[in-house]
Amino acid sequence: MMKLNRFSPLMTVCAAWPALVLAVAAPASTTDILRSADEARGNVEGIAWNVTVESTENERVSDTMVYDIKARGFNVAGISQAPAKYKGNKLLMLNTSMWFYKQGLSKPVPISQRQKLMGDASYGDIASTNYADGYAATELPDERVGEEECHVYDLKAKSEKSTYDRIRYWVSKERLVGVRAEYYTVSGKKFKSATMEYDNHIQLAGQRRAFLSRIVMRGELMNGAVTYLSLREPRLAPLPDSVFDLNLLMR
Repeated sequence: MMKLNRFSPLMTVCAAWPALVLAVAAPASTTDILRSADEARGNVEGIAWNVTVESTENERVSDTMVYDIKARGFNVAGISQAPAKYKGNKLLMLNTSMWFYKQGLSKPVPISQRQKLMGDASYGDIASTNYADGYAATELPDERVGEEECHVYDLKAKSEKSTYDRIRYWVSKERLVGVRAEYYTVSGKKFKSATMEYDNHIQLAGQRRAFLSRIVMRGELMNGAVTYLSLREPRLAPLPDSVFDLNLLMR
């Protein structure tokens, strides 16, 4: 009897071991995967970057715009740097609401994230993404994009204020970043697609993380038009509340 008692703790641990292994090896949830992908596109507590938007047609640049962006979570402030005629124009997004301001206006004007900025890029495209919380996700069969195995999700917007009604989204299993997207209307019609690159890096929670460097957008119209969003110099920094204060946007 004593012999049995001597080994019973070991037997208890052994019996529990499969459960412990399963707990450690449990796969990340869809929400966690999408949240990691969001972090690589601006959803962090205090970050700034420059974004250049180029609209091209038949491989020739037809228009260019440059913004300086500051983000804290899903609050985003942007100020236009170029061209000269747009310099000083401001954007402010607080969660899902967005405003525009330029000299001469008596107050900031509410705008939609879906409103076209340039080419196939919308105002919401230069801001942080919140696919983890802003969309209802349905997991689809895995697919490969280039050499990478990817999770695939069908994302449906929870709010009419979201930039897109529905997105089919490919997230790299290895890097946990979004690498491809297709955008659809409520009726299910695809109207543009995008590929994403992550040549930038930031230090997040003590780890070196890939950060978005370029989005290439192609509309479904067969006119050879492509829109490039190039993100440069991402830098982590504390941002005061005043940066995201609508009452201070006119200053």
